[in-house]
Amino acid sequence: MIVPFILVVSISFTDETSIMENGYQFIPGEFSMKAYEYIFKAPILLLRAYGVTILTTVAGTLLSLFVTAMLGYVISRRDFRYRTPATFLIFFTMLFNGGLVPSYILITQYLFLQNTLWALILPALISPFYIMIMKGFLSKMPFEIIESAKMDGARELKIFFKIILPLSTPALATLGLFISFGFWNSWFPSLLYIDNEKLIPIQLLLVRMLQSLEFLTSNSDFVNQFGVDTSELPTLSARMAMAILAGGPMVFIFPFFQKYFVKGLTVGSLKG
Repeated sequence: MIVPFILVVSISFTDETSIMENGYQFIPGEFSMKAYEYIFKAPILLLRAYGVTILTTVAGTLLSLFVTAMLGYVISRRDFRYRTPATFLIFFTMLFNGGLVPSYILITQYLFLQNTLWALILPALISPFYIMIMKGFLSKMPFEIIESAKMDGARELKIFFKIILPLSTPALATLGLFISFGFWNSWFPSLLYIDNEKLIPIQLLLVRMLQSLEFLTSNSDFVNQFGVDTSELPTLSARMAMAILAGGPMVFIFPFFQKYFVKGLTVGSLKG
């Protein structure tokens, strides 16, 4: 796991000419910061894109966990009258969906969320797969706990917030990690719904930078007429630098959730 990451870091600090001549190396043949200089030419734009991504990731993950926990808890209750049809409706969406065009029309023409952060959050707010995982976790929770709380006078909201959520920490941490990865790496919704440059996330910004580099290098004969030397553009090293900037923060966050992640994956596998 560590070796490929080291290779990516090394390539990002390698001169483009050295990469073309010697290929990828763990020790840079010629050290260069051109890739990062190209990316950080507009630091304010980059920081703003990071802010949008962090905001949508944090808000989207918290809202998604809350809704997923509520839905999973409801369909896991064996005393819920509509448990079977509700579960079927959620499962049905895993097999069929409306498609891209209806989703675009819904977001832009009916919900009017274009050029808002909600357009980056709502489309990925609910995942049927994660709801089923949450349901499976909560189904193994003894129903006697809920009955005992009811006998003590606790209502449904108090049971959910005071008992169910604290006991679901491993599952919530595991799903939260998956959901946060999804929000952090998402760039296609912003491509569809965001035209405001101030609301572009980091992933879409890096995609645009990469497309600009590819355009310049693939049309070098035309671009060279304007005095731009495309041979000095850090195409390969910039890709690796973008990968580090895009995925680096999540790499450092993962160790803090690792113990919950492992526990959440293994819970329910042992019976006693």
